[in-house]
Amino acid sequence: MNDKTEKAILAGGCFWGMQDLIRKRPGVVDTRVGYTGGDVPNATYRNHGTHAEAIEISFDPDELSYRDLLEFFFQVHDPTTKNRQGNDIGVSYRSAIFYTDDQQRHVAEDTIADVDASGLWPGKVVTEVSPAGPFWEAEPEHQDYLERNPGGYTCHFVRPDWKLPRRGESGT
Repeated sequence: MNDKTEKAILAGGCFWGMQDLIRKRPGVVDTRVGYTGGDVPNATYRNHGTHAEAIEISFDPDELSYRDLLEFFFQVHDPTTKNRQGNDIGVSYRSAIFYTDDQQRHVAEDTIADVDASGLWPGKVVTEVSPAGPFWEAEPEHQDYLERNPGGYTCHFVRPDWKLPRRGESGT
């Protein structure tokens, strides 16, 4: 990471699909998938306890704001299903934002409030907002999985015409 690069850690279900979509965003410098937010040191795919499958994102804030990154995050996964995305069920597949500082926490909470107020999702957001802790990088076969296996499984997709309004705009 250079001086201009910031880090974000997000969990929104299976990390393969999240990484595949987020890596393509302008301003994203690098991504890696792994496990965080749980109870097992040196987590692995076969032994990650209560960790979430997550993606660590290095991004250039001059090209992509943290808020814009979070808006895209909420566009490509369902933040209203507790411990689930599509057919993937369990605590590993929860929706979570792991903030690196108070500014990220504030932006995350504000964005969640906007998502809840927008009515774009059928239920209330259950996305966990927690401080970032250890991030255990996943095994090499999980990194860039959908680039190497373009027909592989994913439950993530860009929802067309999805635009998150801010509370107070356009009568929201």
